[in-house]
Amino acid sequence: MKHILLIDLHSAAHELFHQLTAQGYYVHQVDNAFDALIKMETLTLEAILLDFAVPKMDSFWLLVARQAPTPIIVIADANNELERINALELGADDYLSQPVNVRELQLRLNVLKRRSQPAINDVKPAQISFEDDTYTVNLVDKPLVLTQTEYRLFKYLFERQGEVVTKAELQQRVLHKEHGRFDRNLDMHISNTRRKLVKGNLPREMINTVRGQGYSFSF
Repeated sequence: MKHILLIDLHSAAHELFHQLTAQGYYVHQVDNAFDALIKMETLTLEAILLDFAVPKMDSFWLLVARQAPTPIIVIADANNELERINALELGADDYLSQPVNVRELQLRLNVLKRRSQPAINDVKPAQISFEDDTYTVNLVDKPLVLTQTEYRLFKYLFERQGEVVTKAELQQRVLHKEHGRFDRNLDMHISNTRRKLVKGNLPREMINTVRGQGYSFSF
């Protein structure tokens, strides 16, 4: 369940509450800074929707709120340009105008989420770790659970990153069998591993096919 903190006083907030709930969000609605801070400290939130009209929503409070990793989206008056600028200057991640369009809110949340995730091109070897007992690879804090064979193939290619590893070598060192001309067992394991990478929002190109030679691992 995705939790959203809604800090709002307007009557329109009730409509927004029901719309978000219908979309599968669990909405925590408060009308003061004190209750908002309690929610921030006790919940893992998808986003904070903040209306400046709520009492004590001054610059000091917003600066405190900025210490949280949760995206803060200010609900601003569409006709008040200064309010929108002020919100961004104080550290808000984004703003929406009244009345809030839930579909637009979801799209903006997706954008903020992508911005907060490190790009795969910035991944360093130190950010990849292996759990041999559970056959799990942790890539930028994303766990990738593999079968024993898939795990051994991934780890072997990772340890030889930058090199082209032939199919014959992988068959012998990982699958412990000779590579037959019509044997597609190795290709099947590689294909399944790539499918799991994609499912985990990771690029399948981490395991590259080098035509006529074998496979290589790259970031």
